[in-house]
Amino acid sequence: MVPPSTPPERLVLASASPRRLDLLARLGLVPDAIDPADIDESPLKAELPAVHARRLAAGKAAATAARHPGSVVLAADTVVAAGRRILPKAESAEQVVACLELLSGRRHRVLTALTVIDAAGTARHRLSETIVVFAPLSAAAIRAYADAGEGVGKAGGYAIQGTAEAFVRRIDGSHSGVVGLPLFETRGLLIAAGLLPA
Repeated sequence: MVPPSTPPERLVLASASPRRLDLLARLGLVPDAIDPADIDESPLKAELPAVHARRLAAGKAAATAARHPGSVVLAADTVVAAGRRILPKAESAEQVVACLELLSGRRHRVLTALTVIDAAGTARHRLSETIVVFAPLSAAAIRAYADAGEGVGKAGGYAIQGTAEAFVRRIDGSHSGVVGLPLFETRGLLIAAGLLPA
């Protein structure tokens, strides 16, 4: 006798980010599974920030969807860009310092790309672009923020949902997009995938 197959999960989040999980909950959704994709996130030579974000979101979604056939898979990638330069996801306090020294007193872009693959395997994509303007930051303020550890592991070396929000003079676009999951675009994609009412 052939055992019954396991039914597909209704929604799979291809990210381990607790911030994306929290934002998804604002739409009234809790994923049935969390399965982050393990892909190379290194920028390609001369790759533009928006192209980079879109490529990674699509790659993460495809890698996770291959393990969850018949499920709806949501993937995202957030990039902080100063001009054409892609800032790293800070891995140390010193990288946080380097990022904030670059961003101090200037505007930058935060791009979050989304890919949703529906139960039939159709992929849909969106890109949220937000302009963030930082106030000039003193060396002491940058050092204190870096030593506190909040910016480690964050694209561009800061977390707008934390104490770094006090550095922001102006924001034009999606606050949730800067955090890592733009809710307007996410809602639209999940409506198209049949998970939310229009």
